[in-house]
Amino acid sequence: MTTDGSSNPDVVHVGGGIMSATLSALLGVVAPDWTVAVFESADQVAGESSDAWNNAGTGHSALCELNYTPAAPDGHVDTAKAVGINEQFQVSRQFWSHLVRSGLTDSPKRFITSVPHVSFVTGEAGRQYMRTRYDALSAEPLFAEMEYTDDRDVLASWVPLMMAGRPAGEVAAATRSLAGTDVNFGALTRLLLDAAVSRGVELHTSTRVRKVRRESDGRWAVTVRSGSGRSRTVRTRFLFVGAGGGALPLLQGAGIPEIRGFGGFPVSGQFLRTRSPDLVGQHQAKVYGQAKVGAPPMSVPHLDLRLIDGEQALLFGPYAGFSPKFLKAGSMWDLPKSVRSGNLGSMLGAGIANIPLTKYLIGQVLQSTSARFRALEEFVPTAEQDDWELITAGQRVQVIKQDPTTGRGVLQFGTELIVGAEGSIAGLLGASPGASTATSAMLTLLERCFPERMDTWRPLLQEAIPSYGHKLSQEPALLAEVRADTTKTLELEG
Repeated sequence: MTTDGSSNPDVVHVGGGIMSATLSALLGVVAPDWTVAVFESADQVAGESSDAWNNAGTGHSALCELNYTPAAPDGHVDTAKAVGINEQFQVSRQFWSHLVRSGLTDSPKRFITSVPHVSFVTGEAGRQYMRTRYDALSAEPLFAEMEYTDDRDVLASWVPLMMAGRPAGEVAAATRSLAGTDVNFGALTRLLLDAAVSRGVELHTSTRVRKVRRESDGRWAVTVRSGSGRSRTVRTRFLFVGAGGGALPLLQGAGIPEIRGFGGFPVSGQFLRTRSPDLVGQHQAKVYGQAKVGAPPMSVPHLDLRLIDGEQALLFGPYAGFSPKFLKAGSMWDLPKSVRSGNLGSMLGAGIANIPLTKYLIGQVLQSTSARFRALEEFVPTAEQDDWELITAGQRVQVIKQDPTTGRGVLQFGTELIVGAEGSIAGLLGASPGASTATSAMLTLLERCFPERMDTWRPLLQEAIPSYGHKLSQEPALLAEVRADTTKTLELEG
């Protein structure tokens, strides 16, 4: 697969975020001779959802996120999603370790650091759920080291900031995993793309992709416009649209039938942030609670230690909001322009089915400063308003798709890989767990878009990712091996 220079690269990536950066890195492993061009509309990469302050940096591995372990009416806790997400994060850890060994950075702490992950609940019902969840998860090899407690003294040692000032008779319970991490996906993206550029990948910032169309020979004509207003067209055999919220309109413009029925619902997020050394010193963990009854998964409250470029801070949120923009730097017309004849039914169906979500978002938008602060006080009873500031995080576009059984539109809280035109174009829609599972998502892309090459590529991928083709959840010995290796290479705590 070879073309003739920068105007006709083998591969074009739209967007300079973690997904494009990860795909570039994988192609560097399996197809280092391919020419690759990356186009980013902003003046720097990783400025949208990948930016460290635009996400919680949790390193989503289902160690603390309670929405990944739902309870059935009979009390049974389903661990399948949690196991699957943790498995994918282990794949990311292995690939990052391979890249570090290959010279990505001399200090992996530039993008990943050990931070305990804690789940915290109050009330007797919460305690029963937490105990049941712990019993179910700790039986899984991926979660075997998880700890549980409902002892107030132990809780005070795990999360002192949250236990101070809490009513003496209040029931509380928590689980903790010391395998948790804080990930600076912005720094990781920049490291990955710097390494890609050093291999010959072309990175074009301040360059917006205006149009994509398929030509008669099967190539994609990609029209781009630079910041100076100059337009040109590059032609490529493979196009990846990894533009976050901006992916939907480009895939729609490509005219592939696979995008028909898909829509997007944009949701913005805000957090309360403190840089107080005293408060940060009392909360060296990421703590997730339970969403309010009737609230969507995106509303799960959490208080996160962040380690960004040598600075420590705490984030509490999220507080959901609404904007019709698909990117923070997008247009107020993004949502209206995304409504087409092919997805109108899905959009209307999802809107009707999610009236409670709409009411929730309206309530969040109209929420007063004091109301936001009361939510923080449920986590930190001794919180002082002057210590915290409100910041706006990234813009997320949740996937709307047609239910294949009912034909109705449904809102999906996750990610969706769209592949079309005989595997010559692919795009990623959706949000969480997103960046944490980028390696698995891009491996799936390689498998679906280049099936004829996988026999050749598989040994190369297994060298970089030892568990590729295996299930760590079913192979404890392999799990112990790769976990020990990645812990050492990424300089994480045991």
